[in-house]
Amino acid sequence: MNKPGTPPVVGVIGGSGVYDIDGLEAKRWRRVWSPFGAPSDEILEGVLDGQTVLFLPRHGRGHRLPPSALNYRANIDALKRAGATEILSLSAVGSLKEELPPGHFVIVDQFIDRTFAREKSFFGPGCVAHVALGDPVCPRLGDSLEAAALAAGVAVTRGGTYLAMEGPQFSTRAESNLYRSWGASVIGMTNMPEAKLAREAELCYATVAMVTDYDCWHPDHDAVTVDAVIKVLTENAEKARDIVRRVVPMLAGRDQSCPAGCHTALDVAIVTPPHLRDPELVARLDVVAGRVLQ
Repeated sequence: MNKPGTPPVVGVIGGSGVYDIDGLEAKRWRRVWSPFGAPSDEILEGVLDGQTVLFLPRHGRGHRLPPSALNYRANIDALKRAGATEILSLSAVGSLKEELPPGHFVIVDQFIDRTFAREKSFFGPGCVAHVALGDPVCPRLGDSLEAAALAAGVAVTRGGTYLAMEGPQFSTRAESNLYRSWGASVIGMTNMPEAKLAREAELCYATVAMVTDYDCWHPDHDAVTVDAVIKVLTENAEKARDIVRRVVPMLAGRDQSCPAGCHTALDVAIVTPPHLRDPELVARLDVVAGRVLQ
């Protein structure tokens, strides 16, 4: 039996502007059922340099779904059902720091979750679990993404805090300045609870945050407009696809589970004893937590 998380299958969640992956061979769109509801779209499966890749457009093809309407649980569950062991999240963000201008990329390592209208856990009454989230990003994936971005000639910063807001409206100036005072680096609407759910599902997870604007705090820049964001999105999308093309071969060939413990996050997380667990909920967790519930 393979150790947890092996062999590697790379899942990619495409954010605003990134609706496909270049260079995939033997590709096909697969509809993956989830007991948590409908994912954002079908999953595009293919092979890149010999490595299996699974691509899910976060907002659906054609950008049909706003951040608050995304079924984050179904997306993560469906990717794991399709075989994913690691997830690369591509996400458009606003910058909260002068030194992170539009067009810059950030390999995030922390999150602040300010969302409030989303299902944030696979677990609940009948099967309670508390996963560790002190380090929410897989450092191994972060290392590889940084190396791929540098090789692609992309301006990138390693490390930074992603402030997740509910949206769909952009920030007020007071909110933007508040988040800056907290030390946040970038602001977006989609990486929470995505990162939390990936940890519960024992998947490695890392974010490439693609800066499109300065939010609304910057005195020398206009308030955020969709037109301005779309222009930078288009430029960022090609850079992101180049990073994916370069990083996938770096993640191939792993023969051990993640040394950071991502693939064994549930080992000491579930607190409800077996005889008190809700059979219906346990059945829904067959893929997310089947390794420890069986």
